[in-house]
Amino acid sequence: MTLIDEPQAFSTHQVSNQPPPLSGFDPLACDPALGSALTRYAVGDLTPLALEAGSAEAREHGRLAEENPPELRTHDRYGNRADEVEFHPSWHWLMSRATSHGLHAAPWRQGPGAHLRRAAGFYLWSQVEAGHGCPLSMTYAAVPALRWSPELAAEFEPKLAATGYEFGLRAPQDKGALLAGMSMTEKQGGSDVRANTTTAERLSDGTYRLVGHKWFTSAPMNDVFLTLAQTANGVSCFLVPRVLPDGSRNGIRLQRLKDKLGNKSNASSEIEYTGAIGHLVGEEGRGVRCIIEMVSMTRLDCVLGAAANMRGALSEAAHHVQHRSAFGSRLADLPLMQQVLADLALESEAATTLAMRLAAAVEQQEDDLLRLALPATKFYVCKRAPVVVAEALECLGGNGYVEESGMPRLYREAPLMSIWEGSGNVTALDLLRALQKQPSTREAVLAELDSAAGGDPTYDAALARLRTELDSPAQERARGLAELLVLTLQASLLLRHAPTQVAEAFIATRLGTPGRTFGSTPISGARTLLDRNAPTL
Repeated sequence: MTLIDEPQAFSTHQVSNQPPPLSGFDPLACDPALGSALTRYAVGDLTPLALEAGSAEAREHGRLAEENPPELRTHDRYGNRADEVEFHPSWHWLMSRATSHGLHAAPWRQGPGAHLRRAAGFYLWSQVEAGHGCPLSMTYAAVPALRWSPELAAEFEPKLAATGYEFGLRAPQDKGALLAGMSMTEKQGGSDVRANTTTAERLSDGTYRLVGHKWFTSAPMNDVFLTLAQTANGVSCFLVPRVLPDGSRNGIRLQRLKDKLGNKSNASSEIEYTGAIGHLVGEEGRGVRCIIEMVSMTRLDCVLGAAANMRGALSEAAHHVQHRSAFGSRLADLPLMQQVLADLALESEAATTLAMRLAAAVEQQEDDLLRLALPATKFYVCKRAPVVVAEALECLGGNGYVEESGMPRLYREAPLMSIWEGSGNVTALDLLRALQKQPSTREAVLAELDSAAGGDPTYDAALARLRTELDSPAQERARGLAELLVLTLQASLLLRHAPTQVAEAFIATRLGTPGRTFGSTPISGARTLLDRNAPTL
């Protein structure tokens, strides 16, 4: 019998008119919005990370991690509790590379510009595979919450920020690098964490014993978890390690892994605390205050992740139309296809530009701006991702609906960021809460928007409408207010930092008389916008 080492030609036809694989490209070179932000904020050169993200090796690891999801082992062969999650080797490769690039908590121990660099790197690397971004994000967000307890921060922060990856069950004291998870929601409450029933009893040594359940615990294989439980003084925050200092397992039982729509590579679980030992973070009864610190950072990563998902879908679509012909013309040369891709490019550029502006606000500690702009952006940008990815998928036609194209993975991922860390109504209402409790947030956002006033009459009219809505916000208009706020923020940034053609096209199609679908409102110079955002091999 003859072994076939190489693919043989079909006897019926030659393969033609199919685009080459999109690998071995530079995702930074075809991303003008990110490139402009890196220059504007003096972030530095991210080309090595970008080239690795666009490499065939990284993209193959991303595919394999998604197609081989984690498996839960509750017991070993002898019937002992194991409570371990097994991952495909590609997951570990992705995690190792991401932590080596400092995409987790490293910025908290680095110098100026570290948060911006990390945000840009997280955005680029998330285009490889989104699921492993969850433990990276949890670890990044855990540090500001931990700082409510300086002693705990002094012990754990250096290892959370260490650029290493040490998977496995060992006591945190015996590891050089740690990852953090989040364990907040329960069956009966969801986002309403004040409805939690998990209890925490103070012990004689100052630690607490936790008993209860958690309905959605992110990254259960990580080393430590920030979790909420009820004390005599109300909802409190605790740091709970998986392994105790003596090497014994803490009382954490993994019940099952969630079978999710997307995000398949990442383990999300239901757990039981059966007398788990935890350390109080901050004060009793102030757990929500502590956790808000964490949620703010994870919401930023939701925006970055949604923008990355849109950018990845745009790259696939723009690459496809450059190499595919139909009805005698290359797709990229067809005016209607140019309109669609240009419209998608506008959405991507606006999302990326605003995401990096919010990362700069974290770097510069612009708390008032963030308090209003972040929940609004989390609401709007994350809701745009499924629409953008669906349209990009359609640019590939039937090929885009096939798993091998990678587009279904992006499509399944797209709704996630709109749900995690507060779904649409939660974030829209949070916007109203900020306006009511912190009036200074309104002035901070308007100051940002006023810097672009006078640059375009349609923008000025939208800004005037926003001022009126901010003066009398109503719950039934919370979503509309969030949408208008984000669109004016995006337009403001594009007016100041993007080419005139890009800013004018965005304002005309988003603040003027926009159509209902991508490509339905004519965009001047659509081909230029397409070429500006198309990958090159």
